[in-house]
Amino acid sequence: MLAADASDIADYALAIFLILTGLGLGFALLKLADVFGRTASFIRSSEREVMPVIHSAGGTVDRVNSQLDRIDPATASAVDAVEAVDEAVRAVSFAVKRPIEKLVGLSAGASHGFATLRKRRSMSAAMASAKEAAARREADFEAELQKAHPPQSSAPPPSTPRPPTSPPPTPPAAPPPAPAAKPPTATT
Repeated sequence: MLAADASDIADYALAIFLILTGLGLGFALLKLADVFGRTASFIRSSEREVMPVIHSAGGTVDRVNSQLDRIDPATASAVDAVEAVDEAVRAVSFAVKRPIEKLVGLSAGASHGFATLRKRRSMSAAMASAKEAAARREADFEAELQKAHPPQSSAPPPSTPRPPTSPPPTPPAAPPPAPAAKPPTATT
């Protein structure tokens, strides 16, 4: 009975190995269960400590929102004031633009008219040259103004909702376009 062959010894060694492996795995799983228990306890205690902070932050957000609701009418009235100033500036610039346009045309017409009068000694040619130059300069002046300051929309951007207010003021009507200037004709 004491005599065991190699296969019996290998079976005994394998059995001992499997028993030791089972005990090792059992010990590792026991330690893992302890880690999970500590993690669950940590999460429970964190919940108890963090929930009042979250509740307090929610109250703070509510108070900030109520303050923002109070500020909304002030910002809306400020926007309305800026729009009113913009409308006034546009009205003044419209009222001033036409006389300046006429003065620019007058100076260009006078300059060209006198030059033509000196060159050709003809009053009718000088008047025609002056009228053409004045009309051309007025059209150029209008184009320069349009290029420098393109018309802007007075509507707010769509991403910023505003409380309903009175309807936006209507801008002044645009003046009729200047008649197209005839191109200068070559006379000999």
